[in-house]
Amino acid sequence: MSVFAEVAMALLVLAGATLALLGAVGLLRFKDFFQRLHAPALGYTLAAWCISTACVLAFSMASGHPRPQGWLIPLLLAITTPISTLLLARTALFRQAKQHNAETR
Repeated sequence: MSVFAEVAMALLVLAGATLALLGAVGLLRFKDFFQRLHAPALGYTLAAWCISTACVLAFSMASGHPRPQGWLIPLLLAITTPISTLLLARTALFRQAKQHNAETR
């Protein structure tokens, strides 16, 4: 494996770990539930893309031909994360509205 590929993989893994850490810090730092949804969703999705790119690069370099199977995980994350975030936000919004209506009665 070339030194360039190893450096690229190391930088991608480091970037992925940094993004995941930033998502976790954002989760702890924000006070409101709706603010807490944003940081981990973006951070973890970008981290998964970086780490899977490093995996695809490593397996492709080791085998000598392209190995795109590693793209399946971030592709599924890119599809499911916005949907689950939307469902969690809508549930929290309806719960908040129901609680507000119960308090005003």
